[in-house]
Parts: sequence; structure tokens; C-alpha cells
Amino acid sequence: MSPSVMPTSRQGDGHPSPTAVSAVGLRKSFGDKLVLDGIDLRIPVGSVFALLGPNGAGKTTAVKILSTLISPDAGDLRVGGHDLATDPQAVRAAIGVTGQFSAVDNLITGEENMLLMADLHHLSRSEGRRTAAELLERFDLVDAAKKPASTYSGGMKRRLDLAMTLVGSPRIIFLDEPTTGLDPRSRHSMWQIIRGLVSDGVTVLLTTQYLEEADELADRIAVLHNSKIVAEGTAEELKRLIPGGHVRLRFTDPAAYQSAATTLREAARDDEALALQLPSDGSQRELRSILDWLDSAGIEADELTVHTPDLDDVFFALTDSTTVSTQAKEATR
Repeated sequence: MSPSVMPTSRQGDGHPSPTAVSAVGLRKSFGDKLVLDGIDLRIPVGSVFALLGPNGAGKTTAVKILSTLISPDAGDLRVGGHDLATDPQAVRAAIGVTGQFSAVDNLITGEENMLLMADLHHLSRSEGRRTAAELLERFDLVDAAKKPASTYSGGMKRRLDLAMTLVGSPRIIFLDEPTTGLDPRSRHSMWQIIRGLVSDGVTVLLTTQYLEEADELADRIAVLHNSKIVAEGTAEELKRLIPGGHVRLRFTDPAAYQSAATTLREAARDDEALALQLPSDGSQRELRSILDWLDSAGIEADELTVHTPDLDDVFFALTDSTTVSTQAKEATR
């Protein structure tokens, strides 16, 4: 395979899509501690893939391996179509990495940080200044460009750190817990930046402990626990793995409620709220089936709401229960 050609993976519609990052059988141990036990990853070009897991699960180790900072013990690994084992330099040229700890030099200004990064990428003086100016404007750092980075807020430093990563125009970016410690406003600002990168065709591998962050940004999510990936899928697919989803029907007319409760004997009743609860996985097909059945039975609720487990429920179930984790992994194959 030519190094410039990325391998492909199959999407749900059967059509091949270019793969930006591929790992098959990735293993890594530190002494007697097995950190990654044969994990597989497939990340399509132009998507956000989130790697979730508790502290010590191996998320950062996976990022360090894929960004060539440390070597794996085993695995067939490709990034941007390049084999990590035989062409690590090409991998480094294709990627950008922003860790949970900023690489910003606090002793110099934001602009000087950018120009230093431009020098490291061997840009000409004029090209480096142009690139730095464009990125400082894009990340809303123009007013602070001449100020020492030590005066920046946490959110500003994260934006500067990411701007520095983009100096080399990488098409694949590893973001290792990029919003750790940021306030909600700064976190949302970073989310907007990440969305903008993806809309430009950049591929993002995101590690995070913020479940809301994965839900907001990721096209696909993998949950890493005890050195293995215990489940993988879209946020909605993962939520449907966990029991507890239901459709809630609420009535304002007590007579209509009693009639519906008599007809729907399997529904859980809430007589005080005049509400009935039916088990449901929240899928469109099942919801349509429920609605058709209600129409045929002549039942008309005043309010219908669908409740599905959130990613908090998924995360706790998959990382706290070996039994549930095994079932979830089988369900996502």
C-alpha cells in the first residue's frame, strides 16, 4: 500500500470510508501491569472518536503510542495510512497532539509561542508570521498575543496550546483530556473549536472523563476498562445497552388515565401524576410501534416523553459490572 493511501473501513451503509487511525491487537505493559490488552480501534477520516475510561484505564497510554511517543508491545498500528513500526516519522508529520498538560511556555508571549512552533516546523519567517497571525485570530487571542502566556487564563492557554498544534496543519489530532480543569464557558468554547476543526475535515481522537463532552462531540465512543474496550458505538447505541429506558404517558383526564391503565396492564402506574410508564429502548422503530398500538387501542395521552439512560448510566454500568461489560461488548460486535 502506498503511504499516501489510507486504508478503508465499512460504515453501516456498506460503503467504504477512509480510515485515519487503525489499531489491531494493541498491547502494552509496564512491568507486571498490563495497561492495554489487545485493543482494536477504527477511526474514520473527518470524525471525532472519544475514548472514555476511569483514571488509569490506559487512555493516555493509547494516545502516546499512536503519536509515537512510546512503543507498543504488540499490534498492527496505522495513522494517516502510515505504519507506526516502519514509518514513525511520516506519522509524526501527519498528526498534532494536545495533552491535558499545556505545552505553552509561560515565560514568553502567545505570539512568541506560535512563532517558536513555526520555526520547529521549518516555516519561512514570512509564512510563520502569517500562520501565527491567522491562528491567533481564529482562536480569539489577538488582544493577548503580545502578553506573557503566564498572564493567560486556563481557557486561553488551552486555546493557545491547540493553536500551536495546528501550526503544522495536521489532518489528525489527538486531544488528551483537552478541557480538564476548565470552567463550563471555556469548555464550551473548546467544543466549538473542535467542531470547527472537524467541519474542515480534521480527524480527532479525544480522551475525556467528561461524559457530556463525549456525548456532545463524538461520532463514536469506546469505553476502556481493565485494559480492554468493553463497548463501542455511537452515544445512542451505548445508551440502549443499559436497562431503564421507557416511554412515559401522562394524562390530565383521570377517566382517560384509568381507561389507559386498564388497557395497558403491563405499564407501571403513577396514580398521583396520572402517568403510565412502558419499557422501551428508545429506538425509532419501537416508538413507532408503541404509537401505532396506542392509536389502535384508542388511547390518547396528553403528553408522551421518551426516557433513555444517559452516558453516566452507561459509564458506571460498564466500568462497575463485569457481567454487564461482557454483555455490552457482545452486543456491540
